[in-house]
Amino acid sequence: MQKVLITGGTGLVGKRLSSALESKGYQVTHLSRKENLNATFPAYKWDIDKGEVDIRALEEADYIIHLAGAGVADKLWTAKRKQVIIDSRVKSGALLQQKLKEIGKRPKAVICASASGFYGNRGDELLDETSSKGKGFLADVVEKWEAANDGFREVTDRVVQLRIGIVLSTRGGALEKMLPSYKARIGAYFGSGKQYYSWIHIDDLANLFAYAVENEKMNGIYNAVAPKPTTNKNLAELIGKVMGKPALLVPAPAIAMRLALGEMSSVVLDGAQLSADKIREVGFDYIYISINEALRDLITRSV
Repeated sequence: MQKVLITGGTGLVGKRLSSALESKGYQVTHLSRKENLNATFPAYKWDIDKGEVDIRALEEADYIIHLAGAGVADKLWTAKRKQVIIDSRVKSGALLQQKLKEIGKRPKAVICASASGFYGNRGDELLDETSSKGKGFLADVVEKWEAANDGFREVTDRVVQLRIGIVLSTRGGALEKMLPSYKARIGAYFGSGKQYYSWIHIDDLANLFAYAVENEKMNGIYNAVAPKPTTNKNLAELIGKVMGKPALLVPAPAIAMRLALGEMSSVVLDGAQLSADKIREVGFDYIYISINEALRDLITRSV
């Protein structure tokens, strides 16, 4: 049985991915701030700030999936919080690389999370993996993040980086926060609502990470998004329709969002239309192509 070590395994994506890999016959372990070897997915301890990793976790791993990173929308972007967001990504990758070198371990592949924020706010432009970096804090974070992850090439022959778009789930992320107001038949869109949201269903994302483990042809950077982006306003409208509760859509003006959230308002006000062609070319099959199908499944099953 092949073993997969996941950092950030208790997060939204990590939980779903752990279950998906287990169902495929992999043995899954986690790196966590707290050790719990009796958990469903045994957790070995690491401490990024102290530069400590339980070496047993690395020694046993055939593959590493590196998801760890502080949530970009969890707290306002003070100077201190910005540094936490960067360090949690850059330092964690560097620590793993250092420890792998020390013990002479070469996993078969390292699959890393990245983010669609790399492209910044790009309007109607269709963006593939060769498109230029955008402007803004998130674009700068991803640039540093991916550069740090490139260091894994010194300890493995295959490094995959998935630029993840908006992950749709009812158990975390943006969609979960949007749903409650629809029970009162009120929805909201941000700014003009015309900004593109490049999204992906949580199940497709978990399957994509698993596919990256199994497909030896995958190497480098890929946009981890569904093939058909939607606009913010269209997403808001569809949620009400799928719930069977058409809602009054209320605009959240951009100026109000910027006053309330400051620079962090870019998370919802900015948009980018990402191409999924490269993922499809390596043979990955999506379950959910359209936003309508994805929402119907998520809201019906609450996953």
